[in-house]
Order: sequence, then C-alpha cells, then structure tokens
Amino acid sequence: MSRQYNFCAGPAALPTAVLERAREEMLDWRGTGMSVMEMSHRSETYVGIAQQAEQDLRDLMGISDDYAVLFLQGGASSQFSAIPLNLLRGHESADYINTGNWSKKAIAEARRFADVNVAASSEANGFIDVPDPDTWQTRSDAAYLHVTPNETIGGLAYDRLPDSGDVPLVADMSSTILSRPLDVSRFGMIYAGAQKNIGPSGLVVVIVRRDLLGHASPATPTMMDYKVQADSGSMYNTPATYSWYLAGLVFQWLKEQGGLEAMETINRRKADKLYGFIDQSDFYANPIVPAFRSWMNVPFTLADDRLDSEFLQGAEARGLLNLKGHRSVGGMRASIYNAMPESGVDALIDYMASFEKERG
Repeated sequence: MSRQYNFCAGPAALPTAVLERAREEMLDWRGTGMSVMEMSHRSETYVGIAQQAEQDLRDLMGISDDYAVLFLQGGASSQFSAIPLNLLRGHESADYINTGNWSKKAIAEARRFADVNVAASSEANGFIDVPDPDTWQTRSDAAYLHVTPNETIGGLAYDRLPDSGDVPLVADMSSTILSRPLDVSRFGMIYAGAQKNIGPSGLVVVIVRRDLLGHASPATPTMMDYKVQADSGSMYNTPATYSWYLAGLVFQWLKEQGGLEAMETINRRKADKLYGFIDQSDFYANPIVPAFRSWMNVPFTLADDRLDSEFLQGAEARGLLNLKGHRSVGGMRASIYNAMPESGVDALIDYMASFEKERG
C-alpha cells in the first residue's frame, strides 16, 4: 500500500516517530514494568515525565518563570468559560475580536459571565480577512483582550498581533501553537487544545502570567481555578496522564527537528507550495485574502462543487485522507500541521493537478 497522509483538522496526525516511540514504550516504560497509562500520577516516575514535558515546552517557546504552564483536562472550549471566571479580576467587561467560528463560540460563552465588547469583526465580509487593529474599538477598562490568531475552520490567520498595552492579551492558539517562534511575553495567557500540534485530544495547555492568578470569581469551580491548578502542578485531580506523556514526546521530537525556527521554515514552505498551486489554477480557489491565509489550515473549493464527492473518493483511494471541509463552509480543507511531512503536501498537489486535468 502507498503511504497515507492524514489531513484531518483535529484530532490530527501525530509525528510517525512519536507514535513509534510510544509503541515501543507501551507495555514497559524504561524497565518499570508498567505502561505510562498505568502509572500513578503521584509516582516519582510519572512526575518526572510530566516535569520534563513542561520543561521541554518552556525551552521550545522561551517561556519564563513569570508564567505558569498548566496541562489540563478538556479542550480549548473548556477555557471559553474558565477565562472570564479567572481573568475578570473585578472588571465587568472584556474585549473580543470576532474572526470566525471559534471566536464566535468563545464570545457566546464569555457572555454568560461578562459584559463582552466585540471590538472588531470580519463577519460582514464572510471572515476573509482580519480587521486592521488600528480600527478596533477596544476599551481601556477591559479585563483582557481575546483573539483567535488562527481560525481552524475558515483558514484565516492574523498577519500580526495587536499591541494591547496594559490590557492582558489572551489567545486561543489551538491550531497554530508550536508552528513558529512566538514572543510569549506579549501575552497574558495562551491556551491550546492539544489535538492539532501538541498531541492527542483530551488535553489543553494553558500558559498564564502568574500575576493574573489568584483572582478567580467565587463562583469558579475549583477544577477551573488556574491558581489551584498551578499550585498543584496541574494535578489537583488525576490528569490526562497518557496525553500529557505523548505531548512530551512531541516536544522532544520538535527539539530534534531543530526547534520552532526550523518548523517555521518547513511550515512556510509547505503552505507556499499549496497556495501557489491553488493560485495558478482556474479550477481551485481559496477564499481568504492572501495576507491572512493560515499556514496550518488550507481551505479550497472546486470550480464545480458537484465534483466534490468524486474528488474526495479519488483522494482517499490515493491515501489522502480527511480532506472534506467543515460542514459550515463546505469545500475542502487540508490541515498541514507540524506532523504533516512535505511529501504529503507534494502528494496532494500531484493529485489535485491530475484531477484538474481529468475533470477541469
């Protein structure tokens, strides 16, 4: 069988080397006689695994001791409510920027707990670009400013991050974290569901500035209190131990690739190849203004959507999996996260060219 490539937006492909190592360690982790998933999270062995994963993430992203790094259960969606509960800190309002599906969900949930000001939105034009930060109607008394730098469904990405001044900048980076270097010091908080660039689903990583801890609303469930989780090393209860371990393997793999600078080079090249092919074609199209195209999620449409099913069937026959676009936007979507090798993008382009020649 020819090689298969998984373009799923999430849960997404993991690096083959990580899966192979996990397979080797599945039954017996380094002579302990136990699988990692069987270990007590309080054991010295597992605590060592967890601490190494955190340190490797800090190394990769340049995270200082001014920030707590939390490995929590649930996905990024669980943070949509945890953020206002923890970060309002006596304020009544928070600013949000609406750039797509995940922004809208974050806004809707935050409105249950706070006066949400949508400071800017690109919904009127179909989310094909990011509003110019100079036009945002932010408020100086806002508790924080929330952005979604990469919209997984629409394939829209910020071309630059705003300067939020003294207002903490909060970012849902689920589908773009670890794809390139990032100045963490610009943020009050970063959060990311694991199932795209970090590891398997069921885990969310929260990077939060320590001075923002300890101000949770009295109504905040204990499990959602960032200070409680920080004080307990993300082990207030039994964490998602195996997902945490696999995330640690991914961090080690990223270091072996040369870190985030190396990943930036690879990811830029993959995206440029795919967008370049789409742009030169009269058969395929991408709806996003070029300056705001995502490196990680590349949506595209066919000139005749009656061919969509045939395209997907042919792709699957070639081992190009999970290319169907999200139900809310249709078309196709190729998610080309860190674990997608350049050969996968090349194989997709070859198939797209062949399909266009036959059916275009």
